[in-house]
Amino acid sequence: MSDPLYRVQFVCNGERYEVYVKSLSQGSLFGFVELSDFVWNTHSTVVVDPSHEKLKSEFADVNRTYVPMHNVLRIDAVNKKGTAKISQLADNIAAFPGPIYTPRKD
Repeated sequence: MSDPLYRVQFVCNGERYEVYVKSLSQGSLFGFVELSDFVWNTHSTVVVDPSHEKLKSEFADVNRTYVPMHNVLRIDAVNKKGTAKISQLADNIAAFPGPIYTPRKD
């Protein structure tokens, strides 16, 4: 059986990011999802997707990234990789109503 591959969609700076990773976990930071081992397409054609190239350059020197749990829209285990991309958020996606952890006031 081949190594697992995950498609992760999350919100960042008002845009929807879609990336492919080989490793994903809850991580050691409370409330964060840890993404590592990014998978990028190697373009063999002349047509290049600018959003894919933007993502590739943004995460070029990143070994792992931590995404806040409430920013994650969806995580899918997939059989083959697609194209990582950045797109505009749909109008029907709203932010999570509040923080997961709120400290008590004494």
